[in-house]
Amino acid sequence: MKKIAVIMGSDSDLPVMEKCINKIKEFGVPCEVRVLSAHRTPSQTKEFASSLKENGFGVVIAAAGKAAHLAGAVAANTILPVIGIPVKSSTLDGLDALLSTVQMPSGMPVATVAIDGAENAALLALQILAVSDEEIAHKFDNMRKIASEKVLEKDRIISEKYSFYAE
Repeated sequence: MKKIAVIMGSDSDLPVMEKCINKIKEFGVPCEVRVLSAHRTPSQTKEFASSLKENGFGVVIAAAGKAAHLAGAVAANTILPVIGIPVKSSTLDGLDALLSTVQMPSGMPVATVAIDGAENAALLALQILAVSDEEIAHKFDNMRKIASEKVLEKDRIISEKYSFYAE
């Protein structure tokens, strides 16, 4: 089974990233979590990103706030799919992080989720791995089935309670 790399630019991103880490753990997929900065640890970030494929990873999730471009720095050094999470910081409500993550030059793709969209980043990473891993695909299908059943049950309860017909 391929691993997922989760990289954050600062430990201050951890409260957001715990949702991502917990979702990956829920699926039983191996995950390595690191704090690496595109600006403060550029050589270590490059070294880690350059060896991802050889070290058994299948996809990378990179989160950073402000105008940091961690996902782009990682994408520049690996051929693996990179998912960027712009993290809301005190500056510009995360818009700066969103723009720096989503505005990648041609030839350097980074999939970008919503600001603080850690759970969706995990789910996208799991979907990518599910293409070639039946165990993950089965777990993903089961998760969707359970979510559907919960919505349908809520629909039934609300409909019974609030629906009425004119006499």
